[in-house]
Amino acid sequence: MNRHQIAMEYTTLSNGLKVVIVPDTSAPVVTVGVYYKIGFRLEPQGRSGFAHLFEHMMFQGSANAPKMQHIKLINSSGGVLNGSTHYDVTNYYEAVPSNALERVLWLEADRMRALQVDDENLRNQRDVVKEEVRVNVMNQPYGGFPWLDLPPVAFRNWANAHNFYGDFADLDAADLADVQAFFKTYYVPNNAVLLVLGDVKADEGVALAEKYFGDIPAGAPPPFADPREPEQKEERRGQVEEKFGTLPAMAIGYTVPERRTTDWCAMALLDQALHGGRAGRLYRELVLEKQIAVEADGGIDDIFGYNGPTQMVTRILHKPEYSAEKTLAAFDGVIRDIQEHGISEDELNQLKVKWRSDYYSTLEGGRGGMPRYGLMHLLACFTLFDNQPQLVNSILDGFLAVKREEIQAVAKKYLRPANRAVVFRTPVKAAAKEAA
Repeated sequence: MNRHQIAMEYTTLSNGLKVVIVPDTSAPVVTVGVYYKIGFRLEPQGRSGFAHLFEHMMFQGSANAPKMQHIKLINSSGGVLNGSTHYDVTNYYEAVPSNALERVLWLEADRMRALQVDDENLRNQRDVVKEEVRVNVMNQPYGGFPWLDLPPVAFRNWANAHNFYGDFADLDAADLADVQAFFKTYYVPNNAVLLVLGDVKADEGVALAEKYFGDIPAGAPPPFADPREPEQKEERRGQVEEKFGTLPAMAIGYTVPERRTTDWCAMALLDQALHGGRAGRLYRELVLEKQIAVEADGGIDDIFGYNGPTQMVTRILHKPEYSAEKTLAAFDGVIRDIQEHGISEDELNQLKVKWRSDYYSTLEGGRGGMPRYGLMHLLACFTLFDNQPQLVNSILDGFLAVKREEIQAVAKKYLRPANRAVVFRTPVKAAAKEAA
């Protein structure tokens, strides 16, 4: 069914580091990624924001590459680099001309082996993170909406419900010993995967991985809290103030099926039917036809990149003349239509064509000047969560096999009020005007 199979070499070094090499000689460029199985959801209680703070700390210098050296060496090689924190992984990645591959591997191995952090770096980066929160969340219209507002309402397990940017009190309480303990616990080769994609032969890639990473000692298997949620039996609601924006907003999140199940595949296509941009039912009905909402978007974010409870989230900004309840009722009407009538065979075929095309563009797509980012990300997640990077070649089949009845069935089973959380975000200015 697949257009082409991606050839790869997958091995595990004696210290537990997983290594995935994907040769591609079409251009003299390599993309290197190191993914660690630690993200927002997995950080220990009392250490909220640590996974993200740590992403910053990893650029503060290592034993043989002082602060800024890593960035300078990549940039002077004609390359680009970055890092990002997700629910279940934190990643670091570079794209460079292939003659600089060994330089990148040396740099990544040096910081995995011996990150150098001191009090001054910790203070700096803690302030950088707080400033990021102030700029991106606290002082932005609809900042952090709904991805910071919804989890505390939707979930009961701290792992899923806490503020992932970190409670300022938790960040302030962290000292150097905490940072070093976090590093020794999670930033170990047996909790990571190294990916090399591009202009490198498979055997050469494995040999270089062994050369640079092979002698980094394994750590104890990291402890992870159980992210599972107790069964939800009632709709959960929350209220948030909107300080800057003038439109009332709401977010509705339904907890989705476990990954890699038949229901999960059907839910993905249902998600696309609802949230497929301007063609999606929610936008079409709420914005174009009924003109209740100004914006209606959302979906399951990074469907392959999570490994625990997650939600399909709809974000709606609606006109002030429509009450929150009336807007929610209109949303419920769109959901009820799919539950009662399902979708046509023709719509299903269109959804599959779009899903397949999006999947291939993920495989071929870059990010921020980083070629092959999409493929790297999928390989990393399938390796760390499933120990099967080869899933990248077969996972699509499950989505293309979904039947109409299965989409209608998951709509009935999962899109129920008892399986959702709703957060209303009310503009302070409008509320004040009404009170006056």
